[in-house]
Amino acid sequence: MRIALDATGGDLGSELLLDGALLAINKRSDLEVVLLGPEDILSEQVARRAGSEKGTSRLSIVHASQTVSMDESPVDAVRKKKDSTILVGFDLVKNGKADAMVSAGNSGATLAAAIRKLGRLKGIARPGIASLFPTLNDPVMLMDIGANVDCRPQHLFQFAIMASSCSALLFNKDRPSIGLLSIGEEPSKGNQLVKEAYSLLQESSLNFIGNVEGRDVYKGEVDVIVCDGFVGNVSLKISEGLAEAAMQMLKTEIMQSLRAKIGYLFIRKAFKAFRTRLDYAEYGGAPLLGINGIGIICHGSSSSLAICNAIGEAANMVESRVNDSIMKTLAQATGQK
Repeated sequence: MRIALDATGGDLGSELLLDGALLAINKRSDLEVVLLGPEDILSEQVARRAGSEKGTSRLSIVHASQTVSMDESPVDAVRKKKDSTILVGFDLVKNGKADAMVSAGNSGATLAAAIRKLGRLKGIARPGIASLFPTLNDPVMLMDIGANVDCRPQHLFQFAIMASSCSALLFNKDRPSIGLLSIGEEPSKGNQLVKEAYSLLQESSLNFIGNVEGRDVYKGEVDVIVCDGFVGNVSLKISEGLAEAAMQMLKTEIMQSLRAKIGYLFIRKAFKAFRTRLDYAEYGGAPLLGINGIGIICHGSSSSLAICNAIGEAANMVESRVNDSIMKTLAQATGQK
């Protein structure tokens, strides 16, 4: 299993990304990681670790002279930067020299590069980005989280197909339950897009349970939640901000009194477990669904653990043949042969 890693994407530098690659390699004996970026810099970093760290023999380097910055236009970057890490990486996937691609760089450019190099799955109008959210039970998969801010009902219907197929394989569930994010549970609630998407989902063979509200996201009563990319991205950013604020508020309250500090000594294991449960690093990255290959987008400030888990997630998606499952579910849901 060979996973390509954008070694210059992200905000924290290539050394941290290399740490994540080595963590992943040392977890799985069948894994190799191809580092994408300036060969001279990456070669020096790998050589420096070769004598003291395990797994460096399963690292290789493919030179890519350009990096797409976070503030660049995805369309312009993909058109002008032919030797960027993301284009080189997806080209490796296209030519069978890598099984999947992982990047913590510009998410829009990563998706655009994936579509340009790999194309869409047959029958999929718009690929999208899925993300896992922690809940009281198993994580819920939300799609789309930003790739498609303006959608048609058919797009939401296909998001449901792709996310449910991916969720079924990642969490070993036969028929994941699907909810449509709206402002009320009743079928009559929501804008025109949501109402029309509701009809499509209700008439399909998917395990559609109806509308869910924002407050229901974290209950864990549904496996997949579907929405357009505008709503999904706002939900994601609010959730990230709330998690950070909640941890900071708890820390502030604990530090304000001696009694609270003493109490913390007795509950710190639970506190640590709670923090881990909210940490995006535990969930790796966000799968690109609908492309004719496997791609994972990571948070720009991903830790080495997040990169490690994203690489593992990519490998799991390759092994489980998630795209075959999507095509099968699409055929069943639309009555195609």
